[in-house]
Amino acid sequence: MFPEGGNEVSAMSDRSMTAARRPEKGPEEDAAEVGEEEKRLEPIRVLIADDHALFRRGLEMVLEEEDDIDLVGQASDGAEAVAVAGEALPDVVLMDIRMPKTSGIEACRTTKEVAPSAKIVMLTISDEEEDLFEAIRAGASGYLLKDIPLDEVAEAVRAVQGGQSLINPSMAGKLLTEFATLAKRDTEEERAQHVAAPKLTEREMEVLKLVARGMNNRDIAKELFISENTVKNHVRNILEKLQIHSRMEAVMIAVREKLIEFS
Repeated sequence: MFPEGGNEVSAMSDRSMTAARRPEKGPEEDAAEVGEEEKRLEPIRVLIADDHALFRRGLEMVLEEEDDIDLVGQASDGAEAVAVAGEALPDVVLMDIRMPKTSGIEACRTTKEVAPSAKIVMLTISDEEEDLFEAIRAGASGYLLKDIPLDEVAEAVRAVQGGQSLINPSMAGKLLTEFATLAKRDTEEERAQHVAAPKLTEREMEVLKLVARGMNNRDIAKELFISENTVKNHVRNILEKLQIHSRMEAVMIAVREKLIEFS
């Protein structure tokens, strides 16, 4: 996973000074935050898509032990995964990258159309770089190898539902290397060929930079002295304006536009 960056905001001894720096919330935002809180109290709806019945059963047994996770469906191929996702509208989809009928990559892309709010985590035995990059381009919010201990799957579900992007540690280095390579390849000629992205507001640019540094919504809210719900709204606007599906794609945009640099 990407390391979190940035300096921590130092605590103020005068609580009133801290409160003064925080913007007042209107009734609409208060109502929205109440709605978000109620949503967090609901179980996370999960769909499992894998062509290996034994592996599906293992995930099912693990997730059914969790009170805050509700298994709403299973699929044995990509086409079935899309169909079930369109009916069940899961919060998180655990998807194998290689399945019959429709590949996991294509199913990921199509699932984002029928269930736009679903977070998709690719679970695979493949450590091929191209699979990782294609998964990100398709809108995946995470990419974990199947050798992950089953007892860590529930935590992965909670993390991605909470707005984090998940990458297996062994793949993170490859991804950062690819980002650096993309940035170096981005010559002036190539830059001229890029379609100009819709202009982001100053606040959206601040949020994008912090997302690119690996910070989750809660940490971004603390850094910018705004509510977590406001951060979610900014992230949603950024994805819509840039016509992308995931925070990891936002990182790729940030690297391409040289908002951040990897050493």
